[in-house]
Amino acid sequence: MDGISTAAKQRGVHWDGAVNAWHIAGSVYRMGRREWLTDAGWQQMYDAGIRTVIDLRTLREQQPREADPEVSAEVAARFDIVHCPTEDPENKEFTEHFGPYLKDPAHYADYMRLFPDRLAAVFKAIAAARGGVVVHCAAGRDRSGIIAVMLQNLAGASDEEIVRGYQQGMRGINERHRHHRAPHAHDPFLEEDALEAMLAVRTASILEFAHSINTAAFLRANGVSKAEIAAIRTKIGSRPD
Repeated sequence: MDGISTAAKQRGVHWDGAVNAWHIAGSVYRMGRREWLTDAGWQQMYDAGIRTVIDLRTLREQQPREADPEVSAEVAARFDIVHCPTEDPENKEFTEHFGPYLKDPAHYADYMRLFPDRLAAVFKAIAAARGGVVVHCAAGRDRSGIIAVMLQNLAGASDEEIVRGYQQGMRGINERHRHHRAPHAHDPFLEEDALEAMLAVRTASILEFAHSINTAAFLRANGVSKAEIAAIRTKIGSRPD
């Protein structure tokens, strides 16, 4: 993706208003709520080659917030917005084990077990996507995070890249919470010492998860075709098996 330099990808993506926006691999990116983007941010995303935005949130999460910027319909209309909720919030096992939402990579393996069809649908959407792709959830940390790790696994990313991706996402939304109150009392802003302690635990969990999965095998087992996997590999710049 040629609208953003390698250095910019390493620092994060600076689309106006975007929160917790990062490069995953190839032409695929992740971020928090798209409603945080301004008109200028949507234009910057378009200029960077993005044409498809995949929303991982449930329908009840997609309500506007009072502080969201006003965005012209014409700017956003140039993008394909694809809704692929990764979870069922009414699933009893989900609510018992995860609470209101996924918030810890120690739970990623169980999440894959609970919602394989929903996760596979995200990858089918990536395969079919027009142009560059942004995958987003609410915070840009865990639902986009599990998709990011699965894509990195498919791309053959190093442990260092995987850890950096997760830590960027966690630090990014924590910084947002420094200046904007977190929407949930159990997900507050953390001062540096508390953040580092949590990162140490969650870094171990993200690596355990990354070492346990085979994304290609998971996708094949859940109805993603060989051609679709090849299309995903092209988007993330990965060689075929």
